[in-house]
Amino acid sequence: METTAFQQSEAGTLGMELEIQLLCKQTLDLKPCAPALLAALHANGHTQFKQEVTCSMLEINSTIHHNAGTLLQQMYGNGQLLRDYCHTLGALPCGGGTHPFQDWRQRRISDHPRYHDFASEYGYLARQFTVFGQHVHIGCPDGDTAVWLCHALAYYIPHLLALSAASPFVQGEYSGFASARSNTVHAFPNSGHMPALLRNWQDFQQHSSMLASHGIISSLKDLYWDIRPKPEYGTVEIRIFDTPHSLRHAVRLAAFSQALALYFIQQRPSLPGREALYSVYGYNRFQAARHGLGAGFIDVCSGQRRSLREHLLATLTIVRDFASCPQSLALLDELACSLQAGQPPQHATQADTSLVESLREQALHWLD
Repeated sequence: METTAFQQSEAGTLGMELEIQLLCKQTLDLKPCAPALLAALHANGHTQFKQEVTCSMLEINSTIHHNAGTLLQQMYGNGQLLRDYCHTLGALPCGGGTHPFQDWRQRRISDHPRYHDFASEYGYLARQFTVFGQHVHIGCPDGDTAVWLCHALAYYIPHLLALSAASPFVQGEYSGFASARSNTVHAFPNSGHMPALLRNWQDFQQHSSMLASHGIISSLKDLYWDIRPKPEYGTVEIRIFDTPHSLRHAVRLAAFSQALALYFIQQRPSLPGREALYSVYGYNRFQAARHGLGAGFIDVCSGQRRSLREHLLATLTIVRDFASCPQSLALLDELACSLQAGQPPQHATQADTSLVESLREQALHWLD
């Protein structure tokens, strides 16, 4: 594997990738129409839509933004365009981290060499990987800053996961988890977090080269960490999120991530020791996946167990000063209001409604 140089980018710039479910309009089951859909989109120059691992999903990519206001505008335009193209194929785009009742055995691997290799390596896990996530990119001026920011943001992985949690159902069953998707991702090797011992870009390059020399990875794409450097983009990529049920909430999460990263980059606050941080990382991550915003949080800064919701509210108070535009600030305030009201900040699957009807409502409100 060739060593990739870190491409310098402007600190705090923002980008987003969003994995979308493709549903059959009649049955609301997943519809393997991504190849036809992407062919039509690409033929008309809409290259912001990308192939994903199975044929019932695709990815929407943004361009680079300085603030969440312009990101929201672009993502709404992309969402409306996708809905129009889906309509011609009898399909609906939809958010959510898992499809509530699809059967993984019916999924088809997309026709791409990388995905064929993925399926050959991971067997049935590849088709079970029909789960849907959001990735947020934050620009960094250099590789050393990117490695430092990955560790800094790791403290907030439970918060980010809980805010996005949108996958309570798996294979037609209530999982008991706010984010069941995170368990699927955790099944793969090279998941989890960046090793605590990596202190700078040279350390990261040496570590990735070692993994490649043993055949553990063939490229940096094989590092399924919750947060990782993305050197070819000059970013840190936050990968912990479920795809939210609404597009607006997805952009709220991007606005929060940007403000949090700008706070770290500009203020350089003291950080918890990495040994302490990563000793409770798995537990805090599990609690957020299991209980969402109702989780407890072991705060290694104070040495106490706290309410994750209360810690999030305190964090939002700090980082709102780092909102990149008035609309970004409004999105952060929407998050705070939802937390103060004790409600999840996105549409929740209703237990008293059939999974089909609940999913139909989610698809119809995805652009809300």
